[in-house]
Amino acid sequence: MEKMVNSTQIDSSFWKNKKVFVTGHTGFKGSWLTIWLKDLGAVVKGFSLEPKSKENLFDIANVNEGMDSQIGDIRDNDIITSSISEFNPDILIHMAAQPLVRYSYSNPLETYETNVIGTLNVLEGARKCNNLKSIVIITTDKCYENNEWDWGYRENEPMGGHDPYSSSKGCCELLVSSYRNSFFNDENSPNIASVRAGNVIGGGDWSEDRLIPDILESFQNKKEVIIRNPLSVRPWQHVLEPLSAYLILAEKLYNNKQFNGAWNIGPYEKDCKSVEWILNSMINLWGKDATWILDDNANPHEANLLKLDISKAINKLNWRPKWSLDYTLETIVNWHKKWIDGEDMNKECLNQIKNYTNND
Repeated sequence: MEKMVNSTQIDSSFWKNKKVFVTGHTGFKGSWLTIWLKDLGAVVKGFSLEPKSKENLFDIANVNEGMDSQIGDIRDNDIITSSISEFNPDILIHMAAQPLVRYSYSNPLETYETNVIGTLNVLEGARKCNNLKSIVIITTDKCYENNEWDWGYRENEPMGGHDPYSSSKGCCELLVSSYRNSFFNDENSPNIASVRAGNVIGGGDWSEDRLIPDILESFQNKKEVIIRNPLSVRPWQHVLEPLSAYLILAEKLYNNKQFNGAWNIGPYEKDCKSVEWILNSMINLWGKDATWILDDNANPHEANLLKLDISKAINKLNWRPKWSLDYTLETIVNWHKKWIDGEDMNKECLNQIKNYTNND
């Protein structure tokens, strides 16, 4: 299946010996990012809760090797502030979050405390770092006031959010904007950007209540996949797509304030597909009589249609998607089957990163 087109390359020489502080490094995205950063030669310190799922990429790929891994809660101001300030990083990438929509309905207090107060604590820690040059804060495409439009949301659209998760991320965006204007606003202060990524998928995701992990678990156990909203459309993208944007943006921010602000990172519109399309594609890739059925239980509200306008990233960051959704799904199924076969999954992650970067 086709990959895609060229975009700005990550400068490996830039990352050599750079001190990078990553929150959420034990999570799915955080594990992939940490593997990539270590391969680039960065000195990485991670701060995160323990992995939540029994099966998780952090443990399976031995992500903790060759880095400083600290287990802690970003809601604890003293601990996260001291962790950041003692490391005194050159670059900070904040990904730790409560990331689930349905979970936020039953745990709204935890969701707001983690996503808003946790981010506030991280920013307060950042204020105490003398060497810090660039800060990248990861939020979500769901931070927008979603009107179920057929076109993609732009960075200047209003923040909102129907559910507590989406709302908390809208609050997080406002918080980042306030700190940029209030505390990171002179020539000597670090540059700061927020990134709103779409639905991120890839090998090694065992997160609860997510489509691809649910599909793979059902296929592996020869069960029907139970689907809530087959017609929902999302901006699906391989995990390496937004991670490459985070790295490129961190490089640009290091010495240039013109990259401050908010950035959408997502796929081309042709890869904004329905859940049903994903299911049928995964069934064809997996084979072996994989099937799905519709969940007829009552479920809390989730958006049906959500797209991002990525024109700003293409035109100003010179970033663009590389892998088509077809190819992305193929890499995910291949990754999962290699895990089932007991292969070295750190090596497989590095192989996929090499494949991705060699597409330049």
